[in-house]
Amino acid sequence: MESSTHYWETLIRLAEQAALRNEVPISAILVHDNTIIAMGHNTVETHNDPTLHAEMLVLKEGFSKLGKHLSDCDLYVSLEPCPMCAHAIKLSQIRRLYFGAYDPKGGGVEHGPRLLHNLNRIEIFGGFYETEFNKQLQTFFSNLRKT
Repeated sequence: MESSTHYWETLIRLAEQAALRNEVPISAILVHDNTIIAMGHNTVETHNDPTLHAEMLVLKEGFSKLGKHLSDCDLYVSLEPCPMCAHAIKLSQIRRLYFGAYDPKGGGVEHGPRLLHNLNRIEIFGGFYETEFNKQLQTFFSNLRKT
């Protein structure tokens, strides 16, 4: 059984890898039976596809392994999911969503349309390692502005 600390450390490393590839440093992992079954980071720039957010990638891998409902899975994400990802999370029927930093401008869970509220089947927990994930994003965008 892996500890949740391991999950957050994995997310931090994946986000670092994204930044090195000139991707916005957002990462996600999908956990089933206390084991990571899918992990990834944004690949929007790499594949020139605005739908390739970390959440979408790991959910898709989870679907290929477990089917279209992931009700026995927990999703960990470095940033509050956007509305597109929040809706995909809703459709996937995951058990729990854990996210790092809040996203007041682009979030779709605790901000914006709040797509997962009023759903009794998905537990939502946010604000984990928020300082670390916000620092990664701030550093990435600061470096981007310098180029």
